[in-house]
This record gives sequence, structure tokens and C-alpha cells, in this order.
Amino acid sequence: MNSKHSSTRTLLLGSIVLLTLNSQMLLARNNSDRPNILIIFTDDQGYGDLGCYGSKTNETPRMDQLAKEGMRFTNFYAQHVCGPSRSALLTARYPLRSKGWGMPADEVTFAELIREVGYQTACIGKWDVSNRKPIIDRMPNAQGFDYYFGTLGANDGGTVKFHENNETAGSTSDMGSLIRLYTDKAVDYLKNKRDPDKPFVLYVAHTMMHTIIDASPKFKGTSNGGLYGDVVEEFDHHTGRLLDTVDELGLRENTLVIYTTDNGPWNQPAYTNRKKGHPEGSIFWGDAGPLRDGKGSCYEAGSRAPCIVRWPGRVPANKVSDAIFATIDFMPTFANLAGYKAPADRMIDGIDQTELIFGRSEDGARDTYFYQGNGVRQGKWKYLIAKHKVPGYARDTKRKEVEELYDLDTDIGETTSLASKHPDKVRRFRVLLEEIKRKQ
Repeated sequence: MNSKHSSTRTLLLGSIVLLTLNSQMLLARNNSDRPNILIIFTDDQGYGDLGCYGSKTNETPRMDQLAKEGMRFTNFYAQHVCGPSRSALLTARYPLRSKGWGMPADEVTFAELIREVGYQTACIGKWDVSNRKPIIDRMPNAQGFDYYFGTLGANDGGTVKFHENNETAGSTSDMGSLIRLYTDKAVDYLKNKRDPDKPFVLYVAHTMMHTIIDASPKFKGTSNGGLYGDVVEEFDHHTGRLLDTVDELGLRENTLVIYTTDNGPWNQPAYTNRKKGHPEGSIFWGDAGPLRDGKGSCYEAGSRAPCIVRWPGRVPANKVSDAIFATIDFMPTFANLAGYKAPADRMIDGIDQTELIFGRSEDGARDTYFYQGNGVRQGKWKYLIAKHKVPGYARDTKRKEVEELYDLDTDIGETTSLASKHPDKVRRFRVLLEEIKRKQ
């Protein structure tokens, strides 16, 4: 090879090495700026179940510590029942669009989008958006998750059937084993299954505290809150284990942790009279705190949920926010943090709340929230129509007025409707409600 060709080859190789190094440095810098995301999602947990949300019965030191390390939200919303809550979280679309338990395969999840920009994705626990059936194109692997372990539905019958990815993976009737099992799977994913050179999303959706609850022998009978309190405290313990794993692996400083729940507690009298064959003593409903009613209701306890967000150095520590925030805001917020774009071919109800969680905005980007066809909140005002588009067990026989209006700043328990005093607001909200429902 002559010297000219040798020189050219050397320059070419040098350029390739330089480009490779630059690309690696850029990727490393991008990954250091982009957080890992850990979502911890419970089922049917009450707004007032945790010490940091006012419980005087349950001892929840790990969740209380998480609240001190991050931001606790008091006006956070999921949806009022299980499947719709999950489709809303995954797609940033209200359930009238994302279809809840029947979420179509062509809905786009945040997992699909974030995977396209280099994230690895895992889902562990209750899926509940494929009609509780193994419909492959609607299961987690087809909806953006590289790895899945969990149950496609709920535990109403006292048994859950597991899938690992698209394959069946056994079953259990031991409900007291599920919190530890899901936590063990999450810990194993972090330690053994993820690529340490790539950011991750880990979505852990617990079966507890849904319907037929139970605690493991280590926790049963140890709380002051009966069986339900035992389950809350076991969840607190195992969530602490998961957070400890994040720390042990050196992931704490660059992991956005989000804890919330899917809807309010299952506490309606019409349901407690049935019990659906629950084990003796499983009077399980949670604490709605100051909120009215519970799961399935269009009142606040149906969909207002506890929520804690932590990202050291980015999310302010020991801060309480009363800004309106919701699970439908996760996808657009993750888009900002991870560097993808939300779909432009469909209605996205979520809003980017990065400024809110970083403490740069007190009010956040949202002032309106839609209640499953029953009503709408804007600012402090909440409007409801007395159409019972809620499960039968959640129907409140005390609802007498056709339309209701509440000032949530002064009446968080929704005790006194102000509709007759503000007919102008009622008319305006009536129009706003229909506008939201018409959007597609």
C-alpha cells in the first residue's frame, strides 16, 4: 500500500473512531439527562391510607419517607375504576377514548414511544386492558413492554393466573403472596434482566388492595387496621425493599419514582352487603380520608388518588402541591424528559407537567379534569350531572339534584351543592362537559 493510501486509511479510521467516541459521549450525556422511570401503582387504595396522607391507623414509614424525599400531591387524579384507570395511564387518553378494559391494539402507549428513543421497558403485575384475556396483540409485549410478568385481570374469584411475556406461568390462590412476588420480580428485573447501559421504565402494578385481599403470615395480624391495615403495611415494607434496590444499584439519583393508585377504596355499603364470598374477616375497604364515597363514584373519593413523585436534585424534596395533576399527564411529561413525541394523530388529554414536578410552577399546566362522563372540574369548581354512569355498587342514593356544583377549596367532602346559587357556572360547565366528550 502506498503512503498516500495509507495516510488516507489512517485518516478515515481516525474519523470513524472520533465519530464513534462522539456518539458514545452524546448517548452517555443524553442518558444521564434522561431519567429511569419507576411507576408503583396500587389497586383500590384509599386516599387516606398512608401516614403522609393523614392515616392515624396504618404505619407506613417507607412511603412517608418517600414523601419527605419528594413531592406529595393532594389534587391528583386517576380514574374511578380499574381497567379504565390503566388505559388512561398508558395512553394519556380519557377512558371514553382509550376504552378501559377493552383498550384496542391500535392505542399507543408511553411504553411504545419511549422504547423508540432507547429505553428498555418492563411491566410487572396487573395488566387489565385486554379484557382480562390472553389476546396477544393487546398484551404488554405488543403494547411496548420488552418484559412482562403478571396477571391479565383481577383477583375477584380468589385466584390469579400469571403470564410471563406471552406464555402462561402458573397461578395462585394465595393472595397474601402477591405483594412480595411482584416486588421480587421487580427487584430481579433491576438486578438481572435490564441492560445497565440503557435507561429503563419499570411499571409495577400491584393486585393489592383489590377485592379479596390478604397478607402474608409475617404481616397478618400485626397492624392496628385489621386485615386491610396488614396489607397496607406489607405494601409499605416491600416497596421499601424495591426502593432500597434502586439505591444499592446506584440508580437513586437518576430515577424518577412515581407512586399512585388506580382509584379510590372499595367502601360502598351496597358492595359490603354482598362480599362475593370473601374470606372470613376480609372487611377490606380503605380510608377515603376527607373525600366523599369511594371506588366507582364520580365524587372525589372515586378518582382522587394519593401521588408521590421523587427524583433527587430535580423534584423538590418535602414539598406538598395542591395543583391539579393526573395519570393522563404521565405520557406527555415523559415525552419531555425522555425525548419522544406524543402521538399527533389522535386526541391526547394529558398535559406536560414537567414544570410542576420540578417545582418551577406552583399551579402546573392543568386546570380542568373530566370525571368519566359524569362531570368536570375547573379550578376549584366541580360540576356533576346525576346520570349514574358508574358501577351499581357506587350509586349514591343521596344524590337528589339533577345537577350539582361544589367548591372543592371550601367543601372537599362535597357536602353542599351550590348549583342553585350559581346558574351561570352550571350553564358554562354543561357546555364544557359536552365539548370534552365530543373531542376525538
